[in-house]
Amino acid sequence: MTDEKRPKKPSRQQVYTLLVEIGRKEGDGLPDKATGAALMCFASGIDEAEAVRETVAILKQADTAPLDVTGYGTLAEREAEGHEIDAEERELMQRALDENSVIVAQMTPFFD
Repeated sequence: MTDEKRPKKPSRQQVYTLLVEIGRKEGDGLPDKATGAALMCFASGIDEAEAVRETVAILKQADTAPLDVTGYGTLAEREAEGHEIDAEERELMQRALDENSVIVAQMTPFFD
């Protein structure tokens, strides 16, 4: 019996850009006077719905309170809409794809 290597199936995973608004929750790590925050995330998934579900689940595990998610599409979709995507953002997107993970790229706290 030979140990043949099977050709690797191409992944159907894509990376989606998501903007997640979170509210306050004890232990959330936000600044004291913040009322919430916006998180720019890159999340892998077969489709955007899966990416959203995974992102919300991970953020809940991290003791945050996700309130709303806005999807901005895949890299190709964003490029087609004329979004400028810098090298750092592309690296984070690739990392999310390689690791099949959710990357929080930016956090902007909200204050009254």
